[in-house]
Order: sequence, then C-alpha cells, then structure tokens
Amino acid sequence: MKHFRLIYYLTFVIVSSVLFSCGIRKSQKDRPDINHYKISNDKKIVINDSLIFKGNNSLRKNHFGQWELIVEGNPYELGNNIGVLTEELLKKQEEVFFANVEEIVPSKFKQYLLRQFLAWYNRKIYLHIKEEYKVEIYGLSKYSSDKYDYIGDKYLRQIYLHSAHDIGHAMQDLVLVGCTSFAVWGNNSEDGNLLIARNFDFYAGDDFAEEKLISFVQPQDGYKFMSVSWAGMIGIMSGMNEKGLTVTINAGKSDMPLIAKTPISLVTREIIQYASNIEEAIEIARKKEVFVSESIMVGSAADNKAIIIEISPEDFDVYEVNNSSKLICSNHFQSESYKLNENNLKHIQESHSKYRFDRMEELLVKADKITPEKAVNILRNTDGLSDKKIGYGNEKALNQLLAHHGIVFQPDKKMVWVSSQPYQLGEFVAFQLDSVFSKSNQKSSTLSLQNYLIAKDTFINTIEFKNYEKYRIEKQNLELKIENDIIYNTGDINSFISLNPESWEVYYIVARYYYQNKYYKAALMKFEKALTKEVTTVPDRRKIEDYIKKIKRKLNDS
Repeated sequence: MKHFRLIYYLTFVIVSSVLFSCGIRKSQKDRPDINHYKISNDKKIVINDSLIFKGNNSLRKNHFGQWELIVEGNPYELGNNIGVLTEELLKKQEEVFFANVEEIVPSKFKQYLLRQFLAWYNRKIYLHIKEEYKVEIYGLSKYSSDKYDYIGDKYLRQIYLHSAHDIGHAMQDLVLVGCTSFAVWGNNSEDGNLLIARNFDFYAGDDFAEEKLISFVQPQDGYKFMSVSWAGMIGIMSGMNEKGLTVTINAGKSDMPLIAKTPISLVTREIIQYASNIEEAIEIARKKEVFVSESIMVGSAADNKAIIIEISPEDFDVYEVNNSSKLICSNHFQSESYKLNENNLKHIQESHSKYRFDRMEELLVKADKITPEKAVNILRNTDGLSDKKIGYGNEKALNQLLAHHGIVFQPDKKMVWVSSQPYQLGEFVAFQLDSVFSKSNQKSSTLSLQNYLIAKDTFINTIEFKNYEKYRIEKQNLELKIENDIIYNTGDINSFISLNPESWEVYYIVARYYYQNKYYKAALMKFEKALTKEVTTVPDRRKIEDYIKKIKRKLNDS
C-alpha cells in the first residue's frame, strides 16, 4: 500500500500514453543539432586518481572528499569536457540513483510502468529546454553507463534526471526535499554586505551525496559561475556567478502535474549564466513555464539584497522584505499572489515548513550580526524552537542530518563555503571565484583557500552522533522486520529506543512493530509516548491518533 497512489497514477499514465503515442515518439527522437559546434582535441591526462586534466579543464579531489571541476567552452565542449573528466563519477551517480529507485519500486512490472511513465510524462519536455542546454546534456550523456539503456538511451536518461528534483517533490510518495535558506545584509550582517546560507536537503540515499561535485564553469556565452551538485547535473541547485549573483532553490507544495515542462534547475542555470542583477534574474524566470512550485532565492552583490522568485504552473510573483534586511525561505510561499492558494495554506498548516521558518528567525535574532561562521552554526543546528530537543533527524530541525550540502555565499567578495561530509558537519571549504578561475591549470590538490576554512562541527565526535548513525541502520533493520513479520528481541527494542530517545519516530516505529504482532497494550503505550514528542507533521500526528483509536477499540472488544 505504501506506493499505491504512485502505481495507480502510473497505470493511468500507461492507458493515457496510448492516446499520446505520437507525441512520445517525437520526444524520444528529438536530438539537438551539434553539427556547428567544434570541440578541442585535447587529450585526457590522468596525473593520479584524484587529479585529471584535459586542456584547460580539470577535475581534482581535495582533502575533504569534494570534487572540484573546472570546464570551459561552447555548449557541446562543456558537455564533452564534463563527460570526459567525470565519467567514473557519472556512472557511479547513475548506479546509486537507479538503485535507490529500484529499492523504492522493487517490482519489475512496476519498474516497467515507471519507465512508461517517464516517457509519457516527459513527452513535451524537449520543447521547454533551451537548445544550448540540450547540446550540453547531449555532450556529457555519451559518457553515461550502458547498464541502464533499458530505461532509455543515454541522452534521454540525462534529460529525465534533470527533472528528478521536480518529479521528486511533486509526487507525495517520493518527497525528497525540505530545504531552508536565509539572506542577511545591512544591519543584520557583520560588514553590512549581503550574506546567504542554505541547506540543500535533497536525499536520494547516503551514497548519492558521497561524491559532491563543485563545478566552476566558463561558458562561451554569459558569465562564469560555480555550483554544487553531482556528476551529470548541469542545472543549478546552489550557485554564484562572477557578478556576485547567487541562486538557491526551495521546493514548494505542488499538485502532481500531468506533463513535464522546464526543470527548475535549468531555469536557475539560465539565471546564473545570464543575469547580473535581480531585475535581469526576474525577467528570465518570468518567461519560463514550469511544472512544479518552487521558491528561487536570488542574491545580488550589485543590489546588496536578496529576493525570492515564487514560481508555479499557475502563478508567478516576487517576494521581498520591506523595512528589513533579513529574508528567510523554507518550503512555503510568502508573496501576495499565494496568500489564498489552497496548496500553500495547507502546506503551512500541516507540514514542517513554517516550524523551520520560525526556528530560523529565532536563531538569526539570537546570532545578531551574521558572519560566515555564525551562518554555518545556524545551518548545523539540530534543535527545535526554544532550543527544544526534538530528536536527531527530525524534519522540523534546520539540520535534518541528511543534507546533500550546506553552503554560504558572500557575493560582494565572490566567496563561497561548501560543506564536506558528513551532512553539514564536516569542514566548510572556502573558494573565491576569481582565484579559482585564475589557477585552473595548477597541478595542486585543491583550488580552495585554506586560510578561510571553517572547522568541522565537534558534534561529530560525540556519543549522540555515533548513536544517531547506529539508529539510522537499526531503523532500517526494524522496518524490514515489520515488513517481513520477523520477531524482534525486547532487549534490542530498548536498545533501539536509547539511540534516539527524543525522536517521536523511534516510538512510532516500535509501536507499529508491537501492533503488528498484536501486543496492543505495549503498542498503545509507545504510540502515546510518540505523541509527547515533537511530531513532524499534522498527517503524522493523525496516523498515530488513528492507531490509538484502533487499539482502544480492539482492547474494549476483547
């Protein structure tokens, strides 16, 4: 039943696809024209397993486990250079991503439905992606794995993967995102200049975030820029260009759309490549047709402030603060156009977005003049409102201990700090854009600025963190036992609870185990205990309350 809605939807799609088969064939045959693009003949030179060159292009792995990529050229060259340098990473990311999909949808028949869904759902996406980005994706797709050709050919697969972020947060059964970001300037930052920080909580498995890719791109047209993502992704999740313009994206609440249009990450790619200020960023976004709701925070050194572009399939608005120099963004909209939007209102009431928004406000007031170091501390915070202990991994926390990356920008200085593993807890490694682009040919192990490094969080060394890491493993084990009706030792259950005792979820999982095994009194106690903790969402609380009602009926009937 877990993915019933998804499979029901996919079945509907298969039936519908018969009616749209011509449109599917046309989209699957669409390929960009690469004939007028030239690519260099530079050979790939492997210095060692952590340093590779191809002309002025390079890939290196620094001491903190981050991959630093520098590429230049026309769209086809960019894609080809990315593919040549990151081939092994690209194949690994595909393997990790599709293995995660197979875990969610283990049935071969359902996987078949999913493939048909992708073809049907993306039948018009080629009409909404800028030609130069199709060319770039085509260039890198040649270096994809042969292993997944049954899903679609290499080019189509990479196109589909660029809409994964959008599809992921549109499908209620595949929610992958819950990000929080903020911007401060004027009297809220230490030097009066703009500072932006964000957590990117896109989760597709631990292995997916392992090979973090920090890209520094010099396109033939537009501005040089940097971004943080993974091999194969040319869109922008978090990035800054040479003009000190930044973009970060936060998912909003969407209905499941019936057709893919422009992936949000390619909207932000165009913004960061071609906009030098807020006005230009807004004009680029205004012209786009998207298929999910998204908040795009745009920071600008030229304007010394930040705004949020709120974009959805139905509406478009820009939110900016008046008489303030502080801007917060979580996963709900704030502008006038969305004040009465039913999806947005329900999301504010029932999700954890407003809670994280309020917690960010609380921490910014407490921190006063924000510096990069203070910003990092805020991103790492695991507590709830009023510093309440809400259990590690709680989605109401700013730091949910699953982020792909945390990042801090100082646009006027063109400085950026990027987190290293694990989560946002490792060192935040500093880069300065002008410095990076001027040192691209150096045979060094890193292009970062060692003097500006922000130290790792001491939380990593605590017993609480070690227990949380054990908890994540044991949680999977217990869920598996529940699914397969396997008896769990009572001592093991108590040990499991002790690993994360302030989490509502630990009691909920144990209560479900007891309920399934008809230990109703024990289950009731744990469900009631879960309600005393900080439950993540209103639907989660309702699930617990429904279980309690069922148990009380059963106990009264016995």
